[in-house]
Amino acid sequence: MQSTADFPTARGAQLMQTMAKHFGHKIEVEITETRALMRFQPGDAWAEIVPEGLRLTVRSDTPEGVARVREVVESHLLRFAHREDPRPLVWAEPA
Repeated sequence: MQSTADFPTARGAQLMQTMAKHFGHKIEVEITETRALMRFQPGDAWAEIVPEGLRLTVRSDTPEGVARVREVVESHLLRFAHREDPRPLVWAEPA
């Protein structure tokens, strides 16, 4: 199961780095210049730099796992982006 959300920002690279460093103290994180993979227990999350900002993707074997990873990733991103007065993310399921 998978879910995706876009976060519009001019600070995509900085926010991705902040998330990767924060979570890297607790879980396995793999990061490149444009993408970070964060391996949570209930599932994985990717933050990818796109022209409009960040694209977040979460995957898990269960709907509960997807929901939990989405909650953790979104709450941290909104906190890290507080200067931008962020709005809650709109998550989409693949067609």
